[in-house]
Amino acid sequence: MVTERQLATSKAINRQTGRTFYVATRLLPKRVRHPTYVLYAFFRTADEVVDDAAGVPPEDQYAALERLRARALGREPTDDPVLVAFREMADEHDIPDREIESFVDAMATDIEKGRYEDYAELEAYMRGSAAAVGRMMLAVVGAADPARARPHATALGEAFQLTNFIRDVREDIEERDRIYLPRTTLARHGVTDEQIHRLEFSAEFAAAMRDELRRAESLYWHGVRGIRYLPADCRFPVLLAAVLYAEHHRLIRAREYDVLSATPQLGLVRTAWVAARTRWRWQFCRNPETVFRTVSAISERPGRRAGTSSRTPTR
Repeated sequence: MVTERQLATSKAINRQTGRTFYVATRLLPKRVRHPTYVLYAFFRTADEVVDDAAGVPPEDQYAALERLRARALGREPTDDPVLVAFREMADEHDIPDREIESFVDAMATDIEKGRYEDYAELEAYMRGSAAAVGRMMLAVVGAADPARARPHATALGEAFQLTNFIRDVREDIEERDRIYLPRTTLARHGVTDEQIHRLEFSAEFAAAMRDELRRAESLYWHGVRGIRYLPADCRFPVLLAAVLYAEHHRLIRAREYDVLSATPQLGLVRTAWVAARTRWRWQFCRNPETVFRTVSAISERPGRRAGTSSRTPTR
């Protein structure tokens, strides 16, 4: 059983490093909220092995990830409160080992890979990171029909990650020498890696960001469409998470797609306002798609999901 100390450690990590997600997590029922804190803490622990590793040789990062993998899978003992809690939670909720393996493999990719030739390559990375996260969350939530819910959970996880990639271009290039924007998109608009290194904003860069935002927004619609397959007491928190993440798109558009001079941040006042507005709409309409269309920063219709509109680049 997860101890209070383990839970407090996990919750603190969630609160400090994922404010947007933390707001929505607090509204989940206790049976889901506590495991979600543990899940998020595990994700951050693995992420930090490669994101906070300045000066650490790649072989040492790989070794650290392999130790984490073995402990997360229960193959090696550990006294780390996050990993102990994660293993217990994974057993309790029948999280498949393959999802954990897939996630750790994606983290290993970040050690030496910092560029993605096309969206297919980036999508393969996200299958191990964002998509695995979405599927693990689905196991914790406990959908009545996991098979129907799984593609939507995968899409929503990828949508969240694409929003992060678009929002954090400056931070990723300055701190980690990574660009999570497909080179095919950049090349289509005449943007080079060197321009991004120089944080050189241009109309061409803005056009590339527009394309990537549309791609993410098609995934949001596909993800939100599956919220109806979740237990009733989890639908609003998941919807709110989608609305809050998508709110970054409004900030990015307000900056005319300039994410190079500064990283758009969703402040506490705006977060509270968006959450209150979403809650008010939810009181009168319990249809996730309708509420998302009404309150979110994404105005496109569900028909614009990935692969259904020529305006949405999929590769």
